[in-house]
Amino acid sequence: MLSFEKRDFPFYNEIPKMSKIGWLVLLVSVPVALFSFRYVCFYTNEFAGSIVFLLIMLIPLLYFSDWDYSLFFRKPTKDELILAVVMFLAFFIYSLIMTYLLDASGLASTGSGDADIVPIISLVFSMMAEELMKFIPLMFLLRVLFKYTSNRRMSIAVSSAVTLVFFALIHLEPGVSLLSVLLIQGLGSLFHLYVYLKTKNLFASYLSHLMTDAIVLIMAMLGIFGA
Repeated sequence: MLSFEKRDFPFYNEIPKMSKIGWLVLLVSVPVALFSFRYVCFYTNEFAGSIVFLLIMLIPLLYFSDWDYSLFFRKPTKDELILAVVMFLAFFIYSLIMTYLLDASGLASTGSGDADIVPIISLVFSMMAEELMKFIPLMFLLRVLFKYTSNRRMSIAVSSAVTLVFFALIHLEPGVSLLSVLLIQGLGSLFHLYVYLKTKNLFASYLSHLMTDAIVLIMAMLGIFGA
């Protein structure tokens, strides 16, 4: 059985305390980062966009945490790496099955298959940015719900559900149905989110997410996926 160091989530119980201004800046940084990513990608390239995407959220998160990066990141243990790989495989199998079922049923379109091939190096930055796009609203919702209910388990469950729906909706684009993003990018991301919920280590969930998108990108480059 895998064992993990017992750590808790930051902020929700005011350990450490996040100021109201800090929360406001962090929440605003999420849409600003997403808009900036698309803007920079359009006028420059995917690599520059991915760096901007990450830094717009990461810098204020570290600033309002007194630069204590250990609240979010640490070197993954062997068990954390195993969990990251297992959840990567679980998500990959789930997404293949769900994509097949959606296509076979004709209930939803999963995309045109003509998505741009992005540089793999860009994923190194953009996947961490996507983890922060889940982490920031997750911690904010957890803080609000726990403050008014004092029920940690319920607060985690509700915060996670809302965060996954939000994460799905930001992937909604022309040619991609709402049902598809809710089932694949939304519910499917539960596998990566579970890694963070279990380890309290964003670097572990990031590795699981990075492996997923890197494999999909490689398959697309080889003409195996999205052809």
